[in-house]
Amino acid sequence: MRTQVGIIGAGPAGLLLSHLLHLRGISSVVLETRDREYVERRVRAGVLEQGTVDVLNEAGVGHRMRREGLPHHGIELRFGGAGHRIAFERLVPGRSITVYGQQEVVKDLIAARLAADGEVLFEVSDVVPDGFETDKPAISFTRADGERVRLDCDVIAGCDGFHGVSRPAIPPGVLSVFERDYPFAWLGVLAQVPPSAEELIYAQTDRGFALHSMRSPTISRFYLQVPPDEPVANWPDERIWAELRTRLETVPGFALTTGPIIEKSVTPMRSFVAEPMRCGRLYLAGDAAHIVPPTGAKGLNLAVADVRLLTEALAAWYATGSTDLLDGYSDTCLRRVWRAQHFSWWMTTLLHTFDSDDAYGRRLQRSYLDYVTSSDAAAATLAENYVGLPFEDVPADIPAVPPAFPEGHRP
Repeated sequence: MRTQVGIIGAGPAGLLLSHLLHLRGISSVVLETRDREYVERRVRAGVLEQGTVDVLNEAGVGHRMRREGLPHHGIELRFGGAGHRIAFERLVPGRSITVYGQQEVVKDLIAARLAADGEVLFEVSDVVPDGFETDKPAISFTRADGERVRLDCDVIAGCDGFHGVSRPAIPPGVLSVFERDYPFAWLGVLAQVPPSAEELIYAQTDRGFALHSMRSPTISRFYLQVPPDEPVANWPDERIWAELRTRLETVPGFALTTGPIIEKSVTPMRSFVAEPMRCGRLYLAGDAAHIVPPTGAKGLNLAVADVRLLTEALAAWYATGSTDLLDGYSDTCLRRVWRAQHFSWWMTTLLHTFDSDDAYGRRLQRSYLDYVTSSDAAAATLAENYVGLPFEDVPADIPAVPPAFPEGHRP
């Protein structure tokens, strides 16, 4: 097989990259070890930054998002028996978030790729990226029917997540890794109940953090801070609802709507960055290169920022032969990644209980919560980072369709 860009991973990063490249006239093949049903049902983040919404709309895959997504113009910080709204429309005019599940984004992207005759190969196995330190990279893999295949390409994009094969394929000593584990996890709950509030509620309590979110007018999403090794079996439905009530029903007049729980899982909290996000002609994007705690809602949005930039860099390379954007890909991405790392860490430390015996730490936490909800300057910083910083400018005059290169020759 032969293509221009071989993409490992059919999550949001890999699928969006493939579609954006298609719009620029660049061919790609996406390889995914899971089956299509699993990929489309995998529940992950649901908060889309303004920039992510804009990219999906500009790529022509935002029709259903505009119809079914839930635009939000603020969030609530709840602590000390009161709720405090961070008003995006006042603090960052013209910018907001949209609640639309990651699995829905994936469904839209798969449909768009298949409608354009894009190659998305599910249920492949034994994926091995190779030759990326030369000008002849390739990916070997086994098809679902058992046939072993070699995919020759100009570039490999590793979009296969934290546990994928792309990052481990990079030789030892190339990457520097920065990471932090947190002393708690999130118990995530998907419930078939209408949301109890119109916007997300971030609740800080002495018993731990809680988040009220939503996926649709009939499906709600909740999170509870729990110990890092907590078994899901310890949380029957009745205990979950009781704890959510305790942590969320702290404001007069607020009542939590309860009902059937359709999914629950425990997710450890981690911060992770591997840099540079490139080795030769292998480029890492999304969770393959960086992980953030979900408190700041940045994971999916960082992946979109990565592949947006990688698309422009590849388009410039194919169209003009210039490697400037490709050479700057890692540094440019990492500026945004580290800003998101700091914001996610800050939100996490602001809202979670780290040590129940640390009275000094709790007073510091309360002091900053009071400050961020009483100072427009502090609230504007939170709002600006939450809705997403603007993308860095890239050249707007790159030709849409790259010229054909003679056989055996690439820039």
